[in-house]
Amino acid sequence: MKQQANLIRAGQVIEHDGRRWTVLKQQIISPGKGGAFIQVDMRDLKTGNKTNERWRTADTVERLMTEEKEYTYSYLDGTNLVLMDPETFEQALIPADILGEQLPFLQDNMTVIVDLVEDDPVAIHLPATVVLEIVEADPVTKGQTATSSYKPARLSNGVKTMVPPFIETGERIVVRTDDSTYVERAKG
Repeated sequence: MKQQANLIRAGQVIEHDGRRWTVLKQQIISPGKGGAFIQVDMRDLKTGNKTNERWRTADTVERLMTEEKEYTYSYLDGTNLVLMDPETFEQALIPADILGEQLPFLQDNMTVIVDLVEDDPVAIHLPATVVLEIVEADPVTKGQTATSSYKPARLSNGVKTMVPPFIETGERIVVRTDDSTYVERAKG
């Protein structure tokens, strides 16, 4: 399906130069002189190579339609994720590098949404937040609580994040999976 380049959004899959690309980031740039253009960072679905491309906003690109399918994460088998279809109980092997920096947030039996283009997986969407335990946090320094400052902490999955000074080692917190940021203390 053809669409104007200025309608490209992150997460879409496009066809360019005979290859399929998933859009990582897009930015419309309006220079002081001349027409606006769109700069798109994208990753080749087959090779995993990243590139960026520029189009004029009036140019058209071929957008591929994706189908969303729900899977349950089972385990990591080498470089592949083993996902199970909850309806048919069939297993699917999907390269783990599709998740990129979100891979550490994947948990056993987590429900994920996989975007498919002609039955080829192109993207995996994790839940927006996960609950993790703090395994290491710096102690609070006197007077630090007077200002809205954050301190570094390490989560049970090995990811580092910034947390408020009242969070201590052993506490469970809610963390965003897209940017590893603290949301709140876990309830219960």
